[in-house]
Amino acid sequence: MEELILSILVHNSAGVLTRVSGLFSRRGYNIDSLTVGPTSNEGISRMTVVAHGNQQILEQIEKQLRKLEDVLEVFALPIETSVYRELVLIKVEANQSTRADIVSIVDIFRAKIVDVSPDSMVIEVTGTHSKINGLLAMLDGFNIVEIVRTGVAGIARGLNDFEINNKGHRG
Repeated sequence: MEELILSILVHNSAGVLTRVSGLFSRRGYNIDSLTVGPTSNEGISRMTVVAHGNQQILEQIEKQLRKLEDVLEVFALPIETSVYRELVLIKVEANQSTRADIVSIVDIFRAKIVDVSPDSMVIEVTGTHSKINGLLAMLDGFNIVEIVRTGVAGIARGLNDFEINNKGHRG
């Protein structure tokens, strides 16, 4: 199975998220990750969607998204020419005997401890899938209580500007 990461520019209006996710649901496609946020252009939001499938399914997803009324543009974000990040919060059980080991692991991955209580720590890590999975693997021997992931955010490298100007045209 191949992975497809799409950057989708949409009108920032009620129901857009439902229509995009509904397209996936109606066709039986799974969304692995979905993030949405406003762009620098008022009234336009950017969705970053991650999906897996064979080449034919991934091409079909992209074609069907382009047909949605609220979708302004769809851009694939190939791994070679894009930057991806995800934010993850990890709550891990920590006592006096395990705290120093956890802090050492967190430091290696350039993550941060954002909360400490007598029986737990909350770790914040931002990075690629491999960095996050590496940290989780190193914490595997500890009791991970909870994990919260934001989903992938991505942007093209260089000056490829995929924003839409206020008149709805690529700029």
